[in-house]
Amino acid sequence: MTTEPSPGPEAQFRAFLAEGRLMLQRSRTTGRYVFFPRIAVPGSGERDLEWVEASGLGTVYATTVTRQRPNPDGSSADYNIALIDLDEGVRMMSRVEGIPPTEVRIGMRVKARIATIDGAPQVVFDPA
Repeated sequence: MTTEPSPGPEAQFRAFLAEGRLMLQRSRTTGRYVFFPRIAVPGSGERDLEWVEASGLGTVYATTVTRQRPNPDGSSADYNIALIDLDEGVRMMSRVEGIPPTEVRIGMRVKARIATIDGAPQVVFDPA
């Protein structure tokens, strides 16, 4: 009898997003959270990672505005790219939506949500 290998951590993370859930990995022994999904904790090598629901709350660590050509209707297509420190202690790259990209500020509190971008679920943030 053959069994199919379980999907890797990245595939598991994407599957959770498809279900509308933001999940992070956490070491059972140390309680340390890990992001980007992986099979072992960086630096220590612990392999006792479990998936837990993230609070989705965080703080903008850094932000920049990516300038685009205006849309055909003249509206701005600019967007921001931000590094977000989640309350769980991990940092992720995303963007903040719901306000003009130039109004995103370092230190701003944000809340994650899952949006469909180019047909795939992605984590984005809104001001908290």
